[in-house]
Amino acid sequence: MSIRRPVYLCHQPGFLSAQLKEIVSRASPCILCPRHCRVNRSIGKIGFCATGLNPVIASYGPHHGEEEPLSGIHGSGTVFFSGCTMRCTFCQNYEISRGYQGTQVTEEELAEIFLKLQGLGCHNINLVTPTHQLPAIIGALIRAIDAGLCIPLVYNTGGYDDEKTLRLLDGIVDIYMPDLKFAEDETGQIIAETMNYPTFAYAAIREMHRQVGDLRLRHGIATRGLLVRHLILPGLAEESKEILRFIAEEVSKNTWVNIMDQYYPAGDIVQSCPSLYPSLTRRVTQNEVELVCKTATGYGLSRGFFTSQE
Repeated sequence: MSIRRPVYLCHQPGFLSAQLKEIVSRASPCILCPRHCRVNRSIGKIGFCATGLNPVIASYGPHHGEEEPLSGIHGSGTVFFSGCTMRCTFCQNYEISRGYQGTQVTEEELAEIFLKLQGLGCHNINLVTPTHQLPAIIGALIRAIDAGLCIPLVYNTGGYDDEKTLRLLDGIVDIYMPDLKFAEDETGQIIAETMNYPTFAYAAIREMHRQVGDLRLRHGIATRGLLVRHLILPGLAEESKEILRFIAEEVSKNTWVNIMDQYYPAGDIVQSCPSLYPSLTRRVTQNEVELVCKTATGYGLSRGFFTSQE
């Protein structure tokens, strides 16, 4: 059996350049994410994400703690981008997403990072929080392809994505790994400063699945498809149940779902916890975890990881 080539290597010349042109046009005025803040990033303006057109990298390297089909033996080639299109009060990467820690790099340097991760044997290039950095990412991808990049691209996002932006990634991204955080508009608005999070996230995940389908593996390593993460939030099990219903009934029962129980009060949640969500100052209970996992199996979801607290 031949090894499947990444989808970005399967096009006629000029395809990626054409997609890049469209993506760049959505960055100035910026409508890359659902906020549509429309700042002109081409002249150095910054919007909600607090980053310009040049990417800011917090860290990169082989990651052995991702889902097993991504990490495999040699690790997932993870690139952590600074800034975010959301402001989750409980963010466990607060210093990166809200503190904007990191180093600005050029497209050439980002391409070199991709190639270095491939050279280290990583199974994929895992772009963490990429949406607001897309122009530089696709520009760097084109450069890296010319220099021999040939491993799958993972789009690792918080789920707050614009469907039209995602359509421009059709034929570029092999593996989508979105979070699906909230099932209620109010929850997203109050604790993540998003408007209509479920509406945008559900549409985004449908589009992702349309492009890549259910997760496919070769020798235990993901080659293409959708993997959805859901972090159980204490006191919000009803939202978890609705999210799992959506995945099973409106996406696919074969969706690979990672139900995560490792929530802890991070970021500034302890100091600024909204009165409507006092439970967010504690960890999830074993009963909450069991309820959510039972709900998943009840909806016919069976692929993925159902983590348990240590």
